[in-house]
Order: sequence, then structure tokens, then C-alpha cells
Amino acid sequence: MDTSVNSAAPAGTRVTAARWSALAHRWPSVVGLAAATLVLANGASRETLATIVSVAALCYLGAAALDRPWVAWAGVGGASVVVVVTELAGLPWWVGIAVVAGVLVVVGLVGRVPRPALTAQTLALLGYGGLAVAALHLAPPVGLVLAGVALTAHGIWDVIHYRRNQVVPRSLAEFCVLLDVPLGIGFLVLAAIG
Repeated sequence: MDTSVNSAAPAGTRVTAARWSALAHRWPSVVGLAAATLVLANGASRETLATIVSVAALCYLGAAALDRPWVAWAGVGGASVVVVVTELAGLPWWVGIAVVAGVLVVVGLVGRVPRPALTAQTLALLGYGGLAVAALHLAPPVGLVLAGVALTAHGIWDVIHYRRNQVVPRSLAEFCVLLDVPLGIGFLVLAAIG
């Protein structure tokens, strides 16, 4: 009886199980990359990129303002609702982001959360969000490049937070890196060839 097939099956099964385990451990990367791919496949605009970078920065600010890292994950859905409600009210989406950001800063100050994190996240929202909104007011190709640069640069912010394991959960920072960088670079490439 040939036992090589039987002895190879468990080893192959172990390898497959190890691969699935590694993939499950990296679920934020998988989800972020899948989301970036989906957005790129649907041919999103500079408006989409600007919204994504602003929502990401707002999630970080929310976590800092409430001094609760998990709030960043909740902020993904919450900020998305803010965007939709603001647009349904007939206002530009960034107005809603700005209002919520202002409220979060006040809540953080009143709640006496650590000032360095609150200050850094406020400045990051102003910087990334400001670039995102500016991208909407430029000629479409230039705006697309600026939004792509802002989103890619936010990926650096994500890496810093991932490495320090501060303000937001590592899983969120990991997700954002694999959303921001491929999406930002993808649109920079599209702008260059389009």
C-alpha cells in the first residue's frame, strides 16, 4: 500500500490551514485592499477620494477626542452617515464633516483627553481634509491628483499609528493603509494615463 498520498494529505492540509490562519490574521489588510479594488473598479472620482480621506481623518479625530481607540471603527459608519445626511440636507458633505469635527474637538477639550493626540488629530483633519476639499475646487485632473496625493499621504499617517499602536486600533490603521495607499496610487496612475 502506498502511504505517500496519505502522509502528504495531512501536510497539505496543515499548509492550507496555516495559509487560512495567516489570511484571517490579516483580515484588515484583506478588507482594505478589497475596498480599494472595488472603488477603483467602479471608477470613482476625486469627490470619492476626497470623501474617503476626510472620513478617515474624522475617524482618527473621534478616537482621540473620546480617548477610545474603538471609536475609530465606529466612526467609519458614523462619518459615512454624516456625509449622506449632510448631502440629503442639500449641503456639501464636507460641511457635515467640519461640524462634527468641531463638536469632537470641543468634547475632547471638555473631557480633558490627552492634548497631544487631540491636537495631532485635529491638525491632521485640517491638513488632509483641507487638501481633499481643495481638490474639489480645482480642475478635475489636477483635483484628482491632489486627492490621490492626500489619500496616499494619509497612508503614511496610518503606518505611524500602526507602528505606535496609539489613538486607533492597529486593525483600523492596517485597514486604512491597504485602502489609502493602493487607492491613492491607483488614481494617480489613472490621472497620469487619462
